[in-house]
Amino acid sequence: MIDGQRLRTKIVSTGSYLPERILTNQDLERIVDTSDQWILERTGIRERHIASDTQSVSDLAIEAARTAISRAAISVDSIDLIIVATITGDMPVPATACFLQRSIGAHNAAAFDINAACSGFLYALSVANAYILAGLYRRILVVGAETLSKFTDWEDRNTCVLFGDGAGAVIVEGVEGDNGILSIDIYSDGTMAELLHMPGGGSKHPPTSDTINNRMHYIKMKGNETFKVAVRTLEKLVTDALTKNDLTASDLALLIPHQANMRIISATAARLGVDMDKVMVNLHRCGNTSAASIAIALDEAVVAGRVKPDDIILLEAFGGGLTWASALIRW
Repeated sequence: MIDGQRLRTKIVSTGSYLPERILTNQDLERIVDTSDQWILERTGIRERHIASDTQSVSDLAIEAARTAISRAAISVDSIDLIIVATITGDMPVPATACFLQRSIGAHNAAAFDINAACSGFLYALSVANAYILAGLYRRILVVGAETLSKFTDWEDRNTCVLFGDGAGAVIVEGVEGDNGILSIDIYSDGTMAELLHMPGGGSKHPPTSDTINNRMHYIKMKGNETFKVAVRTLEKLVTDALTKNDLTASDLALLIPHQANMRIISATAARLGVDMDKVMVNLHRCGNTSAASIAIALDEAVVAGRVKPDDIILLEAFGGGLTWASALIRW
């Protein structure tokens, strides 16, 4: 509380960036044994953006961050903290957030990365929220960015059709009043870590000729098992978030889910009783961009005028770890 007023964390601006190159389902037909119809029926994806050979994940993050900073009309010197959510960082050390800090000239900011896979942006947002409510920082840049194409096995027809590259960013500040983040929750279950993982490259399986030959440095996923867990988990996640805030699905102006699979998005909306016209979907154009997914979709919704002052919106994600998270916001 400040002077008797409630302090909340508010998203004051958004930004996003998608690489210029577009890889369509028809393009993939020439790479692996697949078809446009097969991909569409199973995922809902038509195309995805792919970073160039010279673009690292920090390059994408920089573009999204600069847009968010410009729209907020703030000085980069006023940013206290930078958090980047990614599983495809520029390199193991230093954090991608440090490269971002250097590039935008945010000399007064601390910077670090978070790895929570597809839930990463909401995990990062939860950390920013905690710092602001604790009074430790006033203004924070939160970015979700991925170059999954560089870690995709282009010989695996089941996974290479899923992923795309991109970045999304938000500026958050502490404000007085009722608008802002109403609640944010993060969860994990490491007993199902092998459902979605990249086994090679870390201390458990450091790079060797064997790990490379065995294609261990690419993303591995057990799709059917992940789908079943995701739908069940996301329904409870959203229901719990609404219940704790004395709201129902009918109160939502917009649901912004992680853009992983159209069947998961549709099934979750149906089980909640949320009409699809209240669900933000860009999966067909972007594919699964992991930690960047919700941040990109949020920015596109804001730009399109789908988010208005006092709207109740819900962000929800599910990803490797397994991790899942939600953020309920009064805009």
